[in-house]
Amino acid sequence: MSEKTMLVVPGKKLTVPRVLKRTLQVLAAVALTSCVALAILIGNGLLVPKGRLLQGWDAWVAFINRTDILATMVLTALVTLWFVYWQRDHERGDRK
Repeated sequence: MSEKTMLVVPGKKLTVPRVLKRTLQVLAAVALTSCVALAILIGNGLLVPKGRLLQGWDAWVAFINRTDILATMVLTALVTLWFVYWQRDHERGDRK
């Protein structure tokens, strides 16, 4: 049986399998990263001479549809989550 953990969503605390929680955390990190990239590319498109909003959007769509970019974002999120939980577990162990 898989381990359960708490997932906090607005207004509720849910008990979910640990794997589901980690997957949702990785997806949230990837979504936030792609939103930041979108903001940067749209801002850049508006700031360059003869730039337009759709130019930034088109660049973002071309960027985000690349498999190597998506794989890098997912890998970065996975490694970051692993490191944060590993470090937290080791800090708890030091206090005992």
